[in-house]
Amino acid sequence: MLIKAKDLTGYTLNSSDGEIGKVKEFYFDDRHWIVRYLVAETGNWLDERRVLLSPYALLGVNKENRQVSVDLTKKQIENCPSLDTDKPVSKQYEQSYYDYYGWPVYWSNSYAWGNSPYIIHDANKRPTTNLGGKAWDPNLRSTLGVQGYHIQALDGEVGHVKDYLIDDETWGIKYIIVDTQNWIPGPSVLISPEQIERVSWDELKVFVNLSRDDIKGSPAYSEETLFTPAYETILREHYNPAK
Repeated sequence: MLIKAKDLTGYTLNSSDGEIGKVKEFYFDDRHWIVRYLVAETGNWLDERRVLLSPYALLGVNKENRQVSVDLTKKQIENCPSLDTDKPVSKQYEQSYYDYYGWPVYWSNSYAWGNSPYIIHDANKRPTTNLGGKAWDPNLRSTLGVQGYHIQALDGEVGHVKDYLIDDETWGIKYIIVDTQNWIPGPSVLISPEQIERVSWDELKVFVNLSRDDIKGSPAYSEETLFTPAYETILREHYNPAK
């Protein structure tokens, strides 16, 4: 199921022994465009401490009840390595975090989840040896931080990041929602991470390998018609026309 990041904000987080807080935002990497952490707002329970939850701990999203199930106890979360609230997530912190929970690190080679192209929750089914590929340094981005970044097409600016569509099974960002109204009058459109070249912190921009006309001609984003087979076919064919 695809769900907007903004819609997930405020969902209740339920651990195996009680409520632990609310969804605040997400951290994703700009290589695979996968959510690496859900940021929990814990309120008074942990004195406003910033808590990160890896998709390894997320059992599922209940859209009707606005809840996310978490496969951890309160004690596990409380004893997790503490993260400074005013600093970015460092590689050293991530290593200690994954060591604490005993999960395989996702940056160990070129696959999206370390030794696997997809997340494997069952520890008995995870590869036990390195399958090859080079390790890489994650560059984590905040969904709230990148929200509002301008979209830089090949021939000029064309809109800004409005939201993200997240697959709640893979925790991949399948599309970013782009608001083009200040550049090209019309509705919002979708851009796949496949069309994104890079994200620039300094320039507050997302660079895409598309022209303004490519984006202007994209099928309009509509929650009513989104992801019907016909819509996805039109969207795919628009950005990847047959040669």
